[in-house]
Amino acid sequence: MAKKLPSVDAVMVGVGWTGGILAAELTKAGLSVVGLERGQYRDSNVAFAFPRIRDELKYGIRFGLAQDVSRDTLTFRNSAEQTALPMRQLGSFLLGDGTGGAGAHWNGQTWRWTPYDFEIYSQTVSRYGKGAIDDGMQIQDWGLTYQELEPFFDRFEYTAGIGGTAGNLQGKVQPGGNPFEGPRARAYPNPPMKRSQLGDLFQTATQSLGYHPFPGPSANMTQAYTNPDGQALGACMYCGFCERFGCDYNAKASPNNTVLPTALATNKFEIRHDANVVRVNMDSSGKRAVSVTYIDLITGEEIEQPAEMIFLTSFTFGNVKLLMVSGIGEIYNPTTNKGTVGKNYTYQLSAGAGGTITGKDLKVFAGAGAESVVIDDFNGDHFDHTGLGFLHGGSISASSSGARPIQSNPGGSAWGSAWKHAAAAAYNTSVGIGAQVSSLPFRENHLDLDPTYRDAYGLPLVRMTFDYRGNESKRSAYLTGITTKILTEMGAKNVTGRALPEHYSIVPYQSTHNQGGAIMGLDPSTSVVNPYMQHHQVSNLFVVGASSFPHNSGFNPTGTVGAVTYRLADAIVNRYVKKPGSLM
Repeated sequence: MAKKLPSVDAVMVGVGWTGGILAAELTKAGLSVVGLERGQYRDSNVAFAFPRIRDELKYGIRFGLAQDVSRDTLTFRNSAEQTALPMRQLGSFLLGDGTGGAGAHWNGQTWRWTPYDFEIYSQTVSRYGKGAIDDGMQIQDWGLTYQELEPFFDRFEYTAGIGGTAGNLQGKVQPGGNPFEGPRARAYPNPPMKRSQLGDLFQTATQSLGYHPFPGPSANMTQAYTNPDGQALGACMYCGFCERFGCDYNAKASPNNTVLPTALATNKFEIRHDANVVRVNMDSSGKRAVSVTYIDLITGEEIEQPAEMIFLTSFTFGNVKLLMVSGIGEIYNPTTNKGTVGKNYTYQLSAGAGGTITGKDLKVFAGAGAESVVIDDFNGDHFDHTGLGFLHGGSISASSSGARPIQSNPGGSAWGSAWKHAAAAAYNTSVGIGAQVSSLPFRENHLDLDPTYRDAYGLPLVRMTFDYRGNESKRSAYLTGITTKILTEMGAKNVTGRALPEHYSIVPYQSTHNQGGAIMGLDPSTSVVNPYMQHHQVSNLFVVGASSFPHNSGFNPTGTVGAVTYRLADAIVNRYVKKPGSLM
């Protein structure tokens, strides 16, 4: 029998960006909060210290800050006709673990999604008609607008110290910024990152082609910064060890150095590590969540933590899995198109081009996770899609994230003298530009529970069914053509396009942007949560993060995850605690 602990005001299942933001805001309002993190405790002052954190083999290749897939993983198949098999080692995406979750080892790219994204169905139908939407495509409006989110984008940007150049201040397009972005109330808190030699070439080439380049917004600090909660960060040194690594300069905003210390300073927040939540417990009515049950991974003890409010704040797969194994809501069935839990799983697609630039010292060893020059001309609905046969698009960038020696091996050999010759010949001349391409939801792409495989705690694994469908390949091919043209304009030789292959593979790394499965909307028959990420039928249960996104845009999701989470925190503190119930 599980040991039952005293009740608290709120419990967070997962202590990354979403759990950290909510813990900070709720504890500042005087509420008691417990955070349950299945990973180990990580003191970033020790764990991220130089030189150990620069161990590329341990962190870049063997994913030292990521999830242990021998305890919990997922199974994968491209279609329902196939048998799903477990992901035995990380590849396509890197799931976070431990204090700060994936926010501890992200690259720092921080975007506001386009106004079109939040009203994608209605704006698409208005401009192109219903016939433009593929059979089986399940795009839908989110139930909130960019304008409603704008104050909370701002809140996240100032908490995380984002550097960039505003493109639209209070409705006026600004020189040097993204002219397609939604209006913002004020500028970024920090200036943009320094531009690399590759960025200079991209800037010149895209301007000559008539596009609109601007510096990518960055959570890698461009100067020493103290955020509104008093948390201080240092300036980035462009060392190139960002994604997959913690920052030894304390110069990359993460939950570890922003929201979590703010929450802990209130003395109203407790984090319990090695605590793997296995169930959300409901009352007899089935309309109220009363507690969560977790296993202490050190002692093996089963513990019940009651709370007035329960927030699922783990990664997309963790949130969806807890709903499914707890029997909360109906699991989506793509054959009948009934049920909502697991619906609209989406990923981040890609396009790009590679080539060789000689005669210039590109200094590719230097960079930062979010150092880039970007064009947004082919994202969202910023261009006319008439006759193209696809919707949406992607952002295109020249990124200078730092070419680390093991992972940056343009010659194709991985060891010994062959590697040395290849590196000497091509390390500083091989270049590429890429597109982050949107991923739209299709009826067949979904998450459910695997009937065969179980995790270390006896629970079924999440089963992912995903492949490129409908217009996805057309969109990637179109953007590959654009990137090829830009790279050629930059003076590159031997330019080769990199469009999507025929089928998705879970093996090679591509992106850690996984969305959907507990999507938001106004209609309970087609969504799991309302636009505040509050469960439609269980008003004290909140399913927070990218699991609530009905589709994926052509940008990284973290900025939008931060915005919707701050919007929820504001609603909890100012409305819900005074009058519990539906926030709609």
